[in-house]
Amino acid sequence: MTEKSFSFPDMNDYFRYLHMGLPEDILRRKLAGDFSGAVRLIDRKLGLEETPQALKNCLLAQREIILRLPGDYPFTRAQALERIREHIPDFTEEEFEQRVDAGKIGWIYGEGGMRFFGRFFETLCKTEPGFADRAKVVMRGAESAGKNSPAINRLENCIAKLKEKGSCRFRIRVRAALQLRDELFVPGMQVRAHLPIPCGCEDQEDIVIEEISPAGGLIAPEEALQRTVCWDMALQENRPFSVQYSYVRRSVYRDITQLRPGAEQPSFFTQEEPPHILFTPYIRELAAQLTRGLTNPLDKARRFYDFITLNMTYTFMPAYFVLENIPENCARSFTGDCGVFALLFLTLCRSVGIPARWQSGLAAEPDFCGAHDWVQFYIAPYGWLYADPSYGLAAARAGKEERRQFYFGNLDPYRMAANLAFQAPFTVPKRYWRADPYDNQVGELETALAGLRYEEYVRDKQVLLCQELE
Repeated sequence: MTEKSFSFPDMNDYFRYLHMGLPEDILRRKLAGDFSGAVRLIDRKLGLEETPQALKNCLLAQREIILRLPGDYPFTRAQALERIREHIPDFTEEEFEQRVDAGKIGWIYGEGGMRFFGRFFETLCKTEPGFADRAKVVMRGAESAGKNSPAINRLENCIAKLKEKGSCRFRIRVRAALQLRDELFVPGMQVRAHLPIPCGCEDQEDIVIEEISPAGGLIAPEEALQRTVCWDMALQENRPFSVQYSYVRRSVYRDITQLRPGAEQPSFFTQEEPPHILFTPYIRELAAQLTRGLTNPLDKARRFYDFITLNMTYTFMPAYFVLENIPENCARSFTGDCGVFALLFLTLCRSVGIPARWQSGLAAEPDFCGAHDWVQFYIAPYGWLYADPSYGLAAARAGKEERRQFYFGNLDPYRMAANLAFQAPFTVPKRYWRADPYDNQVGELETALAGLRYEEYVRDKQVLLCQELE
């Protein structure tokens, strides 16, 4: 690491005040798509001495959110239709409207009218096999692939074998990299890069950092809540930052139907964590309705899992940077992605006193590597159990009830956990805005002047080895 200082306070902590809320005049402008007007009013509020510090912190986070929203919702209606018709020429406006009304095509008001989410096409391909067939798009990864695909067959076989043997272990090797886009590079510029690497946890061991390039990256300790390798250096040429690592991932099967929770349950990991993990009136009322008549914490957790996996619709999400009150909004819209569903499950569990905590990193399959989130919940005397609502929802979508049940209490071995907490700082902190202020699955990059957004650097990750061990 260089001696150049990045010791400023972490501005990402402003997000902890996001739930303070916007003044009504600013909120109206934001919702109406008058982003320049909203920023102007925020700047005015920030300049007033009487504005409380908590509100200023919220406004600073909201200001950056508003500046980033147009990038997540770039398409006009005509452009969105054209995006589909490039693949499906006979796609009708009525079909488009049906999906907008169903919440499958996200939108906001932007400058001049409705603006549609940049990844809506990918959402339709992932969640509607018929749409993907018409578009001639083949989805990869066990969560997205269609019936009888190699990924699904491999997953089904792995689960069956895990139930039969009781456990399995895999040696997995991954290479990950990120690089500044060429058009942003200036010779001699100071850059700080973070790439996630496997953390030490109960089902992840024998972690080996095999290669780091360029040399000199700082490796965070295995117990880091969001573990990374970090470089801080001046670049004379635009080169990638990369890491290759291997680890052993273990899965142990738990037959949830045979578990009998103890009379005493712990109270750790049951607290609120603003701005997202909050026991709002709606979350409390929803949790109470779902668990009415239940006393067993395992039954309560199962009810939450069933609520999500049997009722929700998967949609790709904008950058988490721009999202507010993630669990509650999911519980209202019935839409989300893996992290959104994990946060809703976690928040519902905590709201009724069931310990729950975050995990995230990669889905690391033999022929696929993708960012993914899941959750753990604690039931004494058995300890931490897994839940993956997103994989459970995918199983329900495919009509695979046994697989859906598996992901309540269990996890497949095709995982890399890098993060053990939501909204945890890095060992080497960021000076500027993170691309994702809450999670880290694909890496972060910043210069001496600013934190970079995802569109300003290129990320790559691939599984080099996924081998079952005896």
